[in-house]
Amino acid sequence: MFVYLSKKIAIPNNVKLNCIAWNKEEGYIAVAGTEGLLKVLKLDQAANNGQTKGGLAAVSNLSMNQTLDGHKESVKVVTWNDAQHKLTSSDVDGVIMVWMLYKGAWYEEMTNDRKKSTVAGMSWTSDGTKICIVYEDGAIIVGSVDGNRIFGKELKNTHLTGVQWSPDNRLILFALANGECHLYDNQGNFALKLNIKCITIGTSTSRVQRIGSISWFSGNLSNSRSQPVLAICYENGKVQIMRNENDDAPAIFDTGMRNVDAKWNHDGSVLAICGTSLEAASPLRDTNQVCFYSPLGRLHRTLKVPGSDITSLSWEGKSLRIAMAVDSFIYFANIRPEYIWCYFEKTVVFLNSRSSSNNNSGSSAMNVITFWNTISNQSFLKEVEPTLCLAASNEHCVLGVECVSSNIKEIALSTLEGGSSSAPDGRVYQLLLCNSIGTTVDSKYTDIKPRFVGINAGYVAIASYEEILIWHYHTPKSSSNLHGVKACKERRFHIDDTPTGVELAKDLLQGAQRSVKDPICALALSDKLLLVARESGVVNEYSVVNVSLRNRHTLHAKINKMAINCNSTRAAIIDQMGVMTLLELDDNRETQLNFSRVERKDVWAVSWAKDNPLLLALMEKTRMYIFRGNDPEEPISCSGYICTFEDLEITSVLLDDIISIGELQNASHLLQLRVKSLRDTDDLLEHVGLEDAKQFIEDNPHPRLWRLLAESALKQLQLDTAENAFVRCANYPGIKLIKRLRNISSQILQRAEIAAFYGEFDEAEKLYMDADRRDLAIDLRITLCDWFRVVQLYRMGGAGVSDQQMETAWREIGHHFANLKSWASAKEYYEKSHYLEGSIEALYHLEQFDELEKCVAKLPEKSPLLTKLAEMLVSVGMCSEAVQAYLKFGDQKAAVNACVNLRQWGQAVELAQKYQMPEVNVLLGKHAAQLLNEGRLSEAIELQRKAGKHLDAARLLCKMAEQEVEKRAPLLRIKKIYILAALLAEDHLRSLATPATQLDYAIDRNRLLDSMSLEDAAFVERIWHCAEGYHYMLLAQRQLRFGIMHSAVVTSLRLRDYDDVLPVEDIYNLMALASCADRSFDTCSRAFMKLESLETLPEKTRQAYEELAVSIFTKNEPKDHMVDKVACYGCASQVPDNVPSCMECGARFPGCVASGKPITQPTSNIWICSTCHHCASPMEITRHRTCPLCHSLIVSIKENKE
Repeated sequence: MFVYLSKKIAIPNNVKLNCIAWNKEEGYIAVAGTEGLLKVLKLDQAANNGQTKGGLAAVSNLSMNQTLDGHKESVKVVTWNDAQHKLTSSDVDGVIMVWMLYKGAWYEEMTNDRKKSTVAGMSWTSDGTKICIVYEDGAIIVGSVDGNRIFGKELKNTHLTGVQWSPDNRLILFALANGECHLYDNQGNFALKLNIKCITIGTSTSRVQRIGSISWFSGNLSNSRSQPVLAICYENGKVQIMRNENDDAPAIFDTGMRNVDAKWNHDGSVLAICGTSLEAASPLRDTNQVCFYSPLGRLHRTLKVPGSDITSLSWEGKSLRIAMAVDSFIYFANIRPEYIWCYFEKTVVFLNSRSSSNNNSGSSAMNVITFWNTISNQSFLKEVEPTLCLAASNEHCVLGVECVSSNIKEIALSTLEGGSSSAPDGRVYQLLLCNSIGTTVDSKYTDIKPRFVGINAGYVAIASYEEILIWHYHTPKSSSNLHGVKACKERRFHIDDTPTGVELAKDLLQGAQRSVKDPICALALSDKLLLVARESGVVNEYSVVNVSLRNRHTLHAKINKMAINCNSTRAAIIDQMGVMTLLELDDNRETQLNFSRVERKDVWAVSWAKDNPLLLALMEKTRMYIFRGNDPEEPISCSGYICTFEDLEITSVLLDDIISIGELQNASHLLQLRVKSLRDTDDLLEHVGLEDAKQFIEDNPHPRLWRLLAESALKQLQLDTAENAFVRCANYPGIKLIKRLRNISSQILQRAEIAAFYGEFDEAEKLYMDADRRDLAIDLRITLCDWFRVVQLYRMGGAGVSDQQMETAWREIGHHFANLKSWASAKEYYEKSHYLEGSIEALYHLEQFDELEKCVAKLPEKSPLLTKLAEMLVSVGMCSEAVQAYLKFGDQKAAVNACVNLRQWGQAVELAQKYQMPEVNVLLGKHAAQLLNEGRLSEAIELQRKAGKHLDAARLLCKMAEQEVEKRAPLLRIKKIYILAALLAEDHLRSLATPATQLDYAIDRNRLLDSMSLEDAAFVERIWHCAEGYHYMLLAQRQLRFGIMHSAVVTSLRLRDYDDVLPVEDIYNLMALASCADRSFDTCSRAFMKLESLETLPEKTRQAYEELAVSIFTKNEPKDHMVDKVACYGCASQVPDNVPSCMECGARFPGCVASGKPITQPTSNIWICSTCHHCASPMEITRHRTCPLCHSLIVSIKENKE
């Protein structure tokens, strides 16, 4: 931060001031002094919170100067109640008065006249509802804002000097005359005595040390637990700052002066202490000073104040100014905070103070960095760890942050060499390289705390108090230059080392901490040089590329800031007292200028011009000076922070309004200031003439001035002067313009060309039209791609415009809407221009696929658009339409590939066969094999089915059924899989019944089977055999469940033919169970005999079957009780109705799929399924609507008669 005196107000009659208070909300200033003086002042700048374009540079006159009458004696204490808009004052007689604002003036509201003792202090709570008043004799009064007393207390034999409320308004702190601080609760009960460590209290040898001031910050803190907020200042210069009332490790320091008053700023980040220097040798008028400290006691700045006796100070609401009462004067000082910010690529990057946290506290709160694009007025927010520093180059900025999150810290430690931080506190930091929208393009972890940072086009330099790190960063633009760079990606060295640039050790002091007596205090980086300043005034000059120490410069002051010019020949240096000097860096003595006499005071910011090494802009108080060499120009009133100095224009930003006051950033916060030579050139060109202006520019040459001269000369058609100016500023397009103008005879056309060159296109068009050269106006608009205006100009021309020209314009307008993704408008204009390619694109994005399909017919054969159209159709799954487009183009292979990609294998195989492309079958096989290897059996089956490979699909289904059997899946699921496989096999048979074979599937199914290979025919029969086995197993169990016992026995007897499909144990288990229930014990006995003889069963299981058989047949004779006889259709002999074949002639009886019974008369009335070709009894099938086996719909009953 930087502080400088800005204003002085004298009090009439030389009345000595005792105290001053600045209202934080409304900006009123109350001053009090002897002879009952009490005044309320107001600066007009404070009336609108400083929201003027010039910020602190604006003129601040008094808008209020009211004397409040009421006190007769010297007023000792004034305090504001910001929340309730009241002023409280008291004098040495103990008279307390409360003032209120009414119709723009202050009036007395109430008075308290105790007159027993002098008021030592008054303090309002943070919400303004209570006031605590303490008297020197130990009396305490706590009252409400409406004047009612809450409680009173007398402290015997105690002299009080001050009072403060705690931030939460629960405790009251009293300062005693003996130097002690006592804490009471808000009901007047004693709580504790503060532990004072900065002085010794209570011993017989110790001298009584009076407290000069106490200040307990009660505002909002980002980290209230760890940041010190309670300041206790003693008159001997000792100061103790505590985090809370129980803090055992406070920050302690000595100000070196007799402390009089102390106040925190608005956010608790700076403590201002005023007093008189204790140095006896100091002259009388230089003894007053104000010191600004951090909460941990680090001195930021010291401000010398003229006068003999400073009595009080007070901050403005947003801490941009401070007021001091000195003798009979009020002094004002402006505060220039050290914001964390930078500027590059028309973007202001800053850390908002409301999101910042105390970096020394180890807070885990995140910071928000704002990237404000000043051209588009867009802001991009980036959330980062606690931010320590910020710097920018031409295209990128670098953020130095502290890693406090545990997960980020672990990552950081893992990337550091050795896996740990060499810092004594174990902290880790990260450097983030960002572009203008806040995107991180490179980053680096380090254990060096980045207190100072600099960046150029390829390197980032950071420094702590003792170490320096130079990091060679990489961006996407520089990715092509990464070869061989890794070895020198970073260089690290100690400030006491002397690097020579010859193979620097990777980390000279890795793991070894060295103390430094002369720490680093500033850093500056240019493209060639790195300057590092130390507190003693020594400046080390390093070469950036090879990291070698080039030179050492010695100054005689502690340096605060440094800046290097564009060609690295000079540096501007600001010391701790705000004195700016220039340092020569160029070794060529012939080019050096004498800069020894260039010295400016109260400088707080400098910026070199990017395009001229002699131009320097500096901020001196609220004035901006531009130096050309040694000579300053007339100052400009401004309080903005300098962003950049380029092309004779300085861009500055009002960071106070944006960050401290919290306004929403807009264009009014950005100031464009022009140097004097630019302003004078404009005046000469406007009011004098070209010759005088040319002479002035020759005396003060700059490309920007020559461009101004060229523009003015062109507008006056003085081509020779303009050409000379363009040559002097190396403007090649301007030289070409002059050459073109010399070939134009008409002045009006020349003016039109000049207007077009400078971007005044409407004026140029008007001139062309006035010259009756509509064609040139059209060419101009075509060059600008302003096709809407081109269409208007075409229509103004009447019949002289061809259809081709109009179609071109419509097409370009369609392109315009297509770029904007406005596809409906694009389609309209594409249709007007008959531009089919654009129409196809628009239809695709509009998802009007029906219209898109019609475009296939509109396109001629072999049109390249057919391929593009087909690709669009494929992308939305329109396979047949895409095939049509490919075939029309003549690319059969692409058509097949489209079918393959969309898994339309049937169409793919059909096309392959039609166009003799056998590679499709190979591809199909490979794809099926891949699916099988991946275990995707169902997808492989679907693939073969769609491709028309029904028999292969049936084989895969059989494989699936076998897997289900191994899983012991439900029998119904296994049956369905076999049925599906059998139906696919029947589809294969149907595919064989082509006109070439002259066979009909419905009639000649057996002949079709004979035409197949024996293996395939056996496979088809095998599938049906398996399906029948599971069908009859399910049928028998269903019959048994519903109590149809005899039918269950008949069906189970038929299962003996399927012992190659079904488990034998299950077959005979079912047979034994059904026959036992049917009391057919003969059949049951044979089933048990089979079970007892199965060698595949364990001995224990067979023994159990044997014991069960004994228990059954000891009670029942092995004889069937229900045996029906039927005649065999072959030999007419009588056979039992439950046998599947005749025991005499061997004729087989087909089974009824509905009941499981044998059909002994298959030549008479039977029903045959047209799908699976299995038969059923007409009596049984009438109860079914679908085939019991294949579940196909029953259409009719077929009768076979001999």
